[in-house]
Amino acid sequence: MNVLFVHNNFPGQYRHIARALAHNPRVRVAAIGSSTSRAIDGVDLVKYSMSNAEVSSAHPFARRFDMECYRGEQVLYALSSLAATGFVPDLIMAHPGWGETLPLRTLYPDARILLYCEFFYGMYGRDVGFDTEFPETGADGHVGLHLKNASTLLALADCDAGISATAWQRSTFPELYQSKISVCHEGIDIDIAKPNPDAVFRLPSGQELRRSDEVVTFAARNLEPLRGYHVFMRALPHIMAKRSQAQFVVIGGDEVSYGAPPPEGMTWKSAFFDEVAGRIDHQRIHFTGRLPYLDYLSALQVSSAHVYLTYPFVLSWSLLEALSSGCLVVGSDTAPVCEVLTNNENGLLVPFFDIQQLAERVVEVLAYPRRFNPLRSQARQTIVDRYDLARVCLPKMTAFIQGQAQAMAA
Repeated sequence: MNVLFVHNNFPGQYRHIARALAHNPRVRVAAIGSSTSRAIDGVDLVKYSMSNAEVSSAHPFARRFDMECYRGEQVLYALSSLAATGFVPDLIMAHPGWGETLPLRTLYPDARILLYCEFFYGMYGRDVGFDTEFPETGADGHVGLHLKNASTLLALADCDAGISATAWQRSTFPELYQSKISVCHEGIDIDIAKPNPDAVFRLPSGQELRRSDEVVTFAARNLEPLRGYHVFMRALPHIMAKRSQAQFVVIGGDEVSYGAPPPEGMTWKSAFFDEVAGRIDHQRIHFTGRLPYLDYLSALQVSSAHVYLTYPFVLSWSLLEALSSGCLVVGSDTAPVCEVLTNNENGLLVPFFDIQQLAERVVEVLAYPRRFNPLRSQARQTIVDRYDLARVCLPKMTAFIQGQAQAMAA
């Protein structure tokens, strides 16, 4: 069987299943990705590059789709290069979010196309309109948001089946297509992300933190409102005032992954740090930037309280990694988080915007750590039972693919 992966930033969410298939002697695996993609042993990777396509002449509503068409064209060229090697896919696994799926059904009418259904944009119950501090953009913005789904809708019409990482993410897609979509998370390597009572986390200053210290952690790919960075920062003055020995480790970059950009000349990190700068102890807050994976896990392993906040949006791997590492997570009671966390069972939930309650819960965890040890144990057990890469998620994904292959052969 020939399997083709198509993902802008390959391997992305496919890294585990791509490795597993590449080790199967009966499967030939190839991938198409942009210049940022990374090779995996046993996978024939063909990269494409995106020139600075000029889309300003297109109607503003159509510019995203116009750019996606340019990307689809590059995928078409990359597929032609792959075809020259004699590779014709039987099964295609693709992310529809950037237009890369546009040529697939035309080129491969007999292939089984399986989508990674990450998120479907909408005006209600999701990220847009959730935070009134950052107001909506009016009717024009809503039309533009709706049109962001154009290539995804075409892909859903073309595909045979799809996968969503969580049930809530699946629920964002139109009901018409939900019957096509199964739920299976990519999985967490619980043998790496695990509790370690002897862990040491070294700060950029050289200071070392251990489990015996009071450590509050916060992590996001980038420090921005969608992941609750502003709420976390506004809770710091109260927490610092109540816990004079606590150290605060903030992991994440200065760019924008999601949502609106910060004011001109600023980053979201600096904007919300400046807001509380006069009310916090600068010596006890440590911005690490992005970290190598094992260093990041060390920070989680020494954490006394880990704060995870998010708008109703794609669930971060970091939440599951924190739970797998035995963290006591104080999370927002937003739908994606509530699918994993149950208040006072495997973590603590607080309203996303309730800064005072967030601060009080973190202070309570720091003041009475033994009281919350059962929640830490249950947090770890949640990941072992539901999100273990090797024993739960990868076997489930493999079975899904085998079922699709059998359907193709029938």
